[in-house]
Amino acid sequence: MRSTRSIKTALRFAVLGAALLCVLAVTAAAETGAEAWLRYSALSPQAAKTYQRLPHKTVVLDDFVVLKTAQQELVRGVAQMLGETLLVAEKSAPENAIVLGTLPQLRALAPELHLPRDLRSDGYWLKTAKIRGSECLLITASTDRGVLYGVFALLSKIARAESLAAIDEEQQPYAPIRWVNQWDNLDGRIERGYGGPSIFFADGNVRGDLTRASEYARLLASVGINGCTINNVNAAPGILEDSFIAQVSRIADVFRPWGVQLSLSVDMSSPKVIGGLDTFDPLDPRVAEWWRKIVDEIYRHIPDFGGFVVKADSEGRLGPSTYGRTPADAANVIARALKPHGGVVFYRAFVYNHHLDWHELKNDRAKAVYDNFHPLDGAFDDNVIIQIKNGPIDFQVREPASPLFAGLRRTNEAIELQVTQEYTGQQRHLCFLVPMWKEVLDFDMRVDANATPVKDLVAGRTFHRPVGGFVGVANVGMDANWLGSPLAMANLYGFGRLAWDPNLSAEKIIDEWTHLTFGSDPLVVKTITAMQLTSWHVYESYTGPLGAGTLTNILGNHYDPGPESSEENGWGQWHRADHQGIGMDRTIATGTGYIGQYPPEVQKLYESLASCADNLLLFFHHVPYTYVLHSGKTVIQHVYDSHYDGADQARDFIAQWQLLERHVDQDRYHDILQRLQYQASQAIVWRDTICKWIYRLSGIPDQKGRMQAASGPPDTPDRH
Repeated sequence: MRSTRSIKTALRFAVLGAALLCVLAVTAAAETGAEAWLRYSALSPQAAKTYQRLPHKTVVLDDFVVLKTAQQELVRGVAQMLGETLLVAEKSAPENAIVLGTLPQLRALAPELHLPRDLRSDGYWLKTAKIRGSECLLITASTDRGVLYGVFALLSKIARAESLAAIDEEQQPYAPIRWVNQWDNLDGRIERGYGGPSIFFADGNVRGDLTRASEYARLLASVGINGCTINNVNAAPGILEDSFIAQVSRIADVFRPWGVQLSLSVDMSSPKVIGGLDTFDPLDPRVAEWWRKIVDEIYRHIPDFGGFVVKADSEGRLGPSTYGRTPADAANVIARALKPHGGVVFYRAFVYNHHLDWHELKNDRAKAVYDNFHPLDGAFDDNVIIQIKNGPIDFQVREPASPLFAGLRRTNEAIELQVTQEYTGQQRHLCFLVPMWKEVLDFDMRVDANATPVKDLVAGRTFHRPVGGFVGVANVGMDANWLGSPLAMANLYGFGRLAWDPNLSAEKIIDEWTHLTFGSDPLVVKTITAMQLTSWHVYESYTGPLGAGTLTNILGNHYDPGPESSEENGWGQWHRADHQGIGMDRTIATGTGYIGQYPPEVQKLYESLASCADNLLLFFHHVPYTYVLHSGKTVIQHVYDSHYDGADQARDFIAQWQLLERHVDQDRYHDILQRLQYQASQAIVWRDTICKWIYRLSGIPDQKGRMQAASGPPDTPDRH
């Protein structure tokens, strides 16, 4: 019989051995993040049993390139997740197969099937049905791109171990246009890009190796995104040179198998700068002819070209105002060149004067979007889409929905959301943006006193517009994990899912993403989901609460705390903090009148202090620091408390993440841990900077005695 000591020793070695195997297993599974949510990790044997009845072969009903891509993706995903190689069979033998094809192709194959007749473009149908007496799994759609989306949906279900028993699921996109904008420059730099250099351009040319661009198109297609603008909205005119269009066509070639249309940002002055004309006046017939020839040349190289994005008369960009013309004049001259080819123009509503007089209290940058475009409602051609930022300023941590969404009854529109975290931590801070976007998309504009959520306005549903949709400023780069942080990819996934279905909850979206990106370990899913869902409010708490807008350094990196940088300049991102109070008075009665741009019921919501929500108070009202919020706190105490609470919650992210050691591969575990530690330290910098600043202005101490001893004497300038 073995001694107690030898048994203990054996047990100790067994435990150590098991721990070592665990570590080795996790180390072996180390990941770069390049596959993002398309990892297709092998399912456990128990989970894989769920799919024993999945057909063992696949049939594609035509040889269109996107259908072939869909079949290849299906084979790849099933092989990686289930360890089964699907047999690729001829379309003449569809029995016991996963059948891929469009509705017309499926009707021709099996006329006895009852197929849906109202699938819109890009919608798909997953259905178990019998063909020639044998059970098949159908993935069908009106278009080949819809079939591809159906394949990705099926693979997502398998990756998340969802049952496919008797599946009968029809999915339709909420809006026809779901695009991303990249702000890439031709030299390879990316404006507001935090994930490395451009995947498209380097040294003034299109990259020789476009593998990464193809992988990006695959990611986009997997969440239903159907278009990508590849260059900066601050566009270099040279993008339209004949020689460069030929280069750009190579990018379109790697997008095409994934059903992603390529589009370009263009400079309105191009007819003059590169076209040899003495004008770019949109009403000059020579300018119209120049645009027609350029567009014809583009479609010669890129037959499925999507169209153009235009930024003009904004932040120093030349535009139609040079000649006393309107945005409608500028948009329509390009739209008419695109019309015969089916292309569209996105004209950005981001038009404002960045030389406003700060001392004039009636000046208000927030009014510019509505003032510039509402009077032109109905003047834009039907293939023009007005691209409107979610809020009236510039991607702040919290803004109200832009009133222009309700102000264009006879004009197509799209919402512009910023995936790249320009004012929300630049991917160095965890900040899941889907809850913010949901608040805007679900906001009821009460047009004509009826329920009118923003999501219905931008999708064209409210005013029965032919096109509309969603645009996300994505700015992926050459970093292995695309956005610089593994956790930031949840925002790109979330944008795609909301663009497809804005009725999805933030909880469902992040649950999906976490399962797909990190696996199904319950502790991992629970922890990451909770961190992501609270992260926006945490970031808001230690940066700019109560709708104050940016307190970042707007004259520099848009990242560090710099509340003074917002004031006494022409940029209009003001919060008008002085020794008595803080906030912009945008009321109709005493302020800039901005609130008057909303429909009447929304005006009533914001005009009154009694009904205005605390979280947007300082966007709409200038109040004393002693003003008592609905919460019962004064404004000044809320600022102190929120910054301390936010910094504490940022610190708590570290402990939450540390629970996942050995539950997540070591590379990603340590990478994210270091990022969270950095964020916690930066939250303290933000906390101390803002609290000292507001104490110096107000002279009102923190009731809890946490800050003012180190802050120095208060300042009391009268800056009004």
